[in-house]
Amino acid sequence: MMRSFALAGAPALLILLPLISVGFSGACFGFFFAWQSSTLRGLDMIDPATAIEAMQAMNASVRNPLFGTVYFGTPLVLALSMVAMAVLRARVAAVVLGLALVLHMVGVFGVTATINVPTNQELAAVDAQAPGADTIWQAFSTRWQSANLIRMIAAGVSLMLVAATLTPTVRNRRRS
Repeated sequence: MMRSFALAGAPALLILLPLISVGFSGACFGFFFAWQSSTLRGLDMIDPATAIEAMQAMNASVRNPLFGTVYFGTPLVLALSMVAMAVLRARVAAVVLGLALVLHMVGVFGVTATINVPTNQELAAVDAQAPGADTIWQAFSTRWQSANLIRMIAAGVSLMLVAATLTPTVRNRRRS
């Protein structure tokens, strides 16, 4: 089955790296999609103090080895896949993987580092039972969801780019 995607004489790991990249990229996209499509929307429907406490707990729980492996591993496997395709002289696939990597670094890592993490840190310092929880939650949720929408779109487009490298047309085309 993988034969149609294989480049003659290439080691199996080099051939599998883009497939592994699809898995990692898909996990990232799914994570951000779930937050965008249901988690924050659900929290917006409950008491703001409870939403703040729940978000504080979720932000603390996301720092775990499983999430860390996928979050930090995705750019690594994208970079390795890009290099593997370049070594195999599948230049179009290497360029597409490079675009996916840049998009992931800017749209996922960049947005997370500059918006979501600082916003989460601000919320972590909030006493959910203090007066004004509704105003605090509304401001947090609006900003966080807007940033997460960017991450979700970037992760989704990156996933589509990586998946495109699995097609024989992109995989086997060589640019001179």
